[in-house]
Amino acid sequence: MRPVQASEYRQLPPASPTALSNDWLIHDAARNRLIFYLPGYHQPAHAYYQWVRVGRSQPFPLAFAAQPGLSLFLDNQLVFTARAATTYSLDLAQLLPAKLAPGTHLLAVWQPDGTPALASFSGISPISTVPGRAEAQVGQAQPRLPGPQGQNVYLGFLLVLGLSYGAVRTTYQPGLARIFQIEELFGNGSDQQAFLAKPAFSLLNLLLVLLFSLSFALLLTAIHTDLQNLPLLRRFFDVPETAIVARVLLYTAIITTFVFSKYVYVGLLAYIFGLQPLVNIQYREFLRTTLLAGLFLPLVLLLYLSLNGSFPRTVAWAASAAIGIGLIGTVSRVARTLHHHTSLLNLHLFAYLCATEVLPLLVLLKLIVFTY
Repeated sequence: MRPVQASEYRQLPPASPTALSNDWLIHDAARNRLIFYLPGYHQPAHAYYQWVRVGRSQPFPLAFAAQPGLSLFLDNQLVFTARAATTYSLDLAQLLPAKLAPGTHLLAVWQPDGTPALASFSGISPISTVPGRAEAQVGQAQPRLPGPQGQNVYLGFLLVLGLSYGAVRTTYQPGLARIFQIEELFGNGSDQQAFLAKPAFSLLNLLLVLLFSLSFALLLTAIHTDLQNLPLLRRFFDVPETAIVARVLLYTAIITTFVFSKYVYVGLLAYIFGLQPLVNIQYREFLRTTLLAGLFLPLVLLLYLSLNGSFPRTVAWAASAAIGIGLIGTVSRVARTLHHHTSLLNLHLFAYLCATEVLPLLVLLKLIVFTY
């Protein structure tokens, strides 16, 4: 009787020739073969693989979020490289190299300095032509924002935000009205000076900073600003893109830490420049303007949830403009307040302002506004 020989296992291609499956493969260096990637069991990798069936006559639409340097390979041949941090939509069939025959091929997704956002990879509807318009070039990467994912989660957080602001307003109505008086931003009377001279830290300010951080975190999560691609942050936290609640809470903690650590940073530079009397005034103005700008962030998130599916480019510009105006407006207001105490024409104070406000502003604009 002849012994039964075990047949070699081979990864089967997806049932549909125009879609990706949820099963990704990683390279097992010890055994030199591809194995199934199990999130939470295997460590994140730079490269992921999947068998796909690609034909030249059958479109293979693909959409994914990418950081600069992310590359796609078909049978180890480079077919696409992301030049900017955004979300791309393309037709994989049009990228099939001429040397490769239609059929089953190994798709590789490689991020040299991080981990690809696998959860963002999905199929999209084939590109259709509109009468009277030229047909779009299939295969050309078209930047767009991802559609809203976990919409109920965002709406739930917005409900919590609204109730929390209502509770704070009921409990601290006089103090809240004093902070959110828009006309105070353009005045310079004795009441204004008395307000800026008050201590920067109070229970009301702590609650408002937490609510602002939650609003900002919701917006950053919704527009897929991948702060987790920062090497230092990824070293300590690795939250999947699909874990919306975890990402919101993580971003809330980061923003809250940044707002309060700004006081330490300003105090340190004020000591170096010999401008300690300006620390409390500067931080109080930064805090008030930031909290006031945060009131408009939930409106921007509602705009995203309602219009992103129909007008993705418009929503992208609106979100970018809202965040950029908030950041630049805060720095401008702080500079104006400091100018009333010591002229900015003083080179010493101007250098101090650049170090404490302008430089952090440029870093935030790079990380948040210009990442998608």
